[in-house]
Amino acid sequence: MNKWLDEMRALDPKNPGGWPWSIKLAALAFIIAAILIAAYFIFYQTQFDEIEKEQKKETDLRAKFIDKTKLAVNLEAYQQQLAEIEQSFGALLKQLPTKSQVDALIIDINQAALGRGLQFESFKPNQTEYLTEFYAERPISLKVIGNYHDFGAFASDVSKLPRIVLLNDLKIDVAKDGALSMEAIAKTYRYLDPEEVAAQKKAAKDAKDAKDKAGVK
Repeated sequence: MNKWLDEMRALDPKNPGGWPWSIKLAALAFIIAAILIAAYFIFYQTQFDEIEKEQKKETDLRAKFIDKTKLAVNLEAYQQQLAEIEQSFGALLKQLPTKSQVDALIIDINQAALGRGLQFESFKPNQTEYLTEFYAERPISLKVIGNYHDFGAFASDVSKLPRIVLLNDLKIDVAKDGALSMEAIAKTYRYLDPEEVAAQKKAAKDAKDAKDKAGVK
């Protein structure tokens, strides 16, 4: 070992031709190993990364294929569920009046109260409608005089109307003459006609575009 170290110290870097053969072979092996390592990192590592990327893509595509296969297998069941949902939605939609039927519905609510012997102190349909994507909500503020039994019967009659009406914010107090008064908000709903639906969608799109534009700025 000492002899080899002495030989290494005695080497002339300017005259490699005069080096011992053992040193020449070791230096050659080192150079070849360095070239191979450099070639690996320069050429092959990039290819390995590309292969790994493609393998990941293959895994993702395989997972998507499996998911789509499951959907295809259950397609008939999904179609049946969709048909049932559309049928249910259609049934609910029929319980919403059109714009021209709202006034008749307000009259039905009025008649339901009078039919139970309730006396109106106030009955104020809100002239402003609250629009959503598919339907409009119109509240009616009402206050009637009667007794508990008549209030309950009135609420039951309203729930049985062919159109959807919800009584909200019920409040029962004792009136000045000792009778009971009930205040409530009756909410009626109607579905929007195609033109109104289109206008709602356009308004929502315009609002989104304006928000996105403001976000970009």
